[in-house]
Amino acid sequence: MARDGAIHVCQSCGAVHGKWSGQCSACGEWNTIVAESRSAPPGALKPAVTSRARGLSFETLQSDTPEPPRIVTGVTEFDRVCGGGVVPGSALLLSGDPGVGKSTLLLEVAARAALAGRRVAYISGEEAVEQIRSRARRMGFENAPVELASATALRDILGTLKRETFDIVIVDSIQTLWSDVHEAGPGSVTQVRACASEMVRLAKSGGPAVILVGHVTKDGQVAGPRVVEHMVDAVLSFEGERGYPFRILRAGKNRFGATDEIGVFEMGDGGLREVSNPSALFLGEGKERAPGAAVFAGIEGSRPVLVEMQALVSKSAYGTPRRAVVGWDTGRLAMILAVLEARCGISFGDQDVYLNVAGGLRINEPAADLAAAAALISSAMDMPLPQGCVVFGEISLSGEVRAVGRAEARLREAQKLGFDQALSPALSVKDKGVKVTALNRLSEAVERISQNRY
Repeated sequence: MARDGAIHVCQSCGAVHGKWSGQCSACGEWNTIVAESRSAPPGALKPAVTSRARGLSFETLQSDTPEPPRIVTGVTEFDRVCGGGVVPGSALLLSGDPGVGKSTLLLEVAARAALAGRRVAYISGEEAVEQIRSRARRMGFENAPVELASATALRDILGTLKRETFDIVIVDSIQTLWSDVHEAGPGSVTQVRACASEMVRLAKSGGPAVILVGHVTKDGQVAGPRVVEHMVDAVLSFEGERGYPFRILRAGKNRFGATDEIGVFEMGDGGLREVSNPSALFLGEGKERAPGAAVFAGIEGSRPVLVEMQALVSKSAYGTPRRAVVGWDTGRLAMILAVLEARCGISFGDQDVYLNVAGGLRINEPAADLAAAAALISSAMDMPLPQGCVVFGEISLSGEVRAVGRAEARLREAQKLGFDQALSPALSVKDKGVKVTALNRLSEAVERISQNRY
């Protein structure tokens, strides 16, 4: 029998049920529904409460308040994604797959910020202090004045942070914290929501900048209630394909900066190394471009990045041809194949098609359409593209090649790395040291690649 005023909440997805059951009807998990106390039913406040309420003071949009200051941590790629540094009093959530290097990244952020004169607290609920020291020695930061603690009790953590003055507080991870106010276990929806709320409240009340580490589910989503992502000021994700040393830091939400910036790191024996020129790493080192390879001149945030897109088209051995994509959208590939077949007469109905973005980078912008199509055409016709050629442009369903933004920055990056040709839509940019072959329709790209005419 449920207690008076109790509700039943799934600890996996946060769904509320009227009574207990063995399986959650929302997410399908078993034995995750727990009875929780509810002080009062939802609804309007009592008249006595509303009569004592204070009035609101409204203000206009005009203000002389300067932009919030930034704490520059010294990790350039991290600061870039945050918008130029960490804002005091802000709350950030960093998520990523197990073993991708979240703790390593934040330990380097803490060490460099501490060496720059900032007071930094690193609180871990997953590792002992000696384990963190061992990682710091391996990374060469054993002398950094970072203040370490291993704790999971929210009451003890908040009590200490309210007595002390820190610039940055790192909590690894939010799923390990527990509040004695709630009966649910650590990592449950209730505990994650309550602990995250208290840490965000600490930051907003004139406290330090708080960086929370969040675990992810098998679908890549942050474990726990989605309300945590709404509470914090920035949601950062640390990504990396297994087998590749590269790690990509992205901002999915940022109240103090852009959400399309990326930071690139390389994982090594001594920890993470910042990559200031990602284009040189994502490009193949071969002197001759093989059939099926096209260099895409893309834009990630404010920086241009050149990356090699690789395609392989081969005769299918089964009735249903395969379509495999790594680093690009599967639906986008299906659209490009349909346009090539309908508008250019190239059939892929009995062909297996594989598309890969080299280096483990994931591309999201539509400007990669023409590069993917060029790689597919090159592989299907066994005709390599020129070694010094970059490709970019969006493809419409009619087969038209459409213009994309930041063309000048793309060509400038290509020229810097020794490329002297470009397949792209018609551009108004001139004299950038790169010969631009303007394409109006995708059929023109098929003709030029098949005849090796650029």
